[in-house]
Amino acid sequence: MVRLRLDLAYDGTDFSGWAKQPGRRTVQGEIEEALGRILRLAEPPALTVAGRTDAGVHARGQVAHVDLDPGALVALDGRDRRGRAGGEAPEPGSAELAEAAELDERLSAMRRRLAGVLPPDVRVRLVTVAPEGFDARFSALSRRYAYRISDAPGGVDPLRRREVVWYNRPLDVDRLNAAAAALLGEHDFAAFCKKREGATTIRELQRLDWVRADGLVVATVTADAFCHSMVRALVGSLLPVGEGRLPVGWPGGVLARAVRDSGVHVAPAHGLCLEEVRYPGAEELARRASETRRVRTLSS
Repeated sequence: MVRLRLDLAYDGTDFSGWAKQPGRRTVQGEIEEALGRILRLAEPPALTVAGRTDAGVHARGQVAHVDLDPGALVALDGRDRRGRAGGEAPEPGSAELAEAAELDERLSAMRRRLAGVLPPDVRVRLVTVAPEGFDARFSALSRRYAYRISDAPGGVDPLRRREVVWYNRPLDVDRLNAAAAALLGEHDFAAFCKKREGATTIRELQRLDWVRADGLVVATVTADAFCHSMVRALVGSLLPVGEGRLPVGWPGGVLARAVRDSGVHVAPAHGLCLEEVRYPGAEELARRASETRRVRTLSS
């Protein structure tokens, strides 16, 4: 089998999230169906993704991998490649070079054909052979999200309404950052996650800060991983602080209690976008995947 890395972008507006669900339009479903179609497979191949996004959440830096029989890639050939050597003995190393060039050509053809069959709200930006040990989900070092808000009195620019949330009260960026600082580090984020049986809610929040840029209030949120609804819950806990309705210390107090708090309102999905997934160097991929698979507990 050959493992391919797919770098993806999508507008999440009309999707019921990433994960394939019966009777619903999902990003995973669209891409797997397109792969099965261009590779002429009886069953679509299964994708493994870096982070499952919820319904309405966007991505411009999503990563997935797929394992394929190398023979399936022959369907991407535009012509029969047999007999190219013309009977002459190949020069040393030429067979390997030709094979690598042929694979590159096929992966370029895969990207072009995916662009032709996928709907316009999802794109495969790049297809590459994954290094040994690569796992789109477990090898990742971090995921970086952006949450975009307009607090302009007149509302959101209509051309950006699918990716920007309107907040109808002015926000103080200094208050937002002061409150966010207490959330950084490794903690049990149970207060900000939807509980899943057998899953840990311990995460390392590496970055959470706010800036005003291009007329918007933008949060950048980075962690080694996120649990279900975590980013939107973090944002939702900070917004009433930013408008002055709750004290700066309130989100930190919610975190410390480590139980889901009814006062935490999950922010709307369409303001959230997965911007980047970071991975270690090739020599560290397998070790990172092994570490990530272990269930974490907080160190004393």
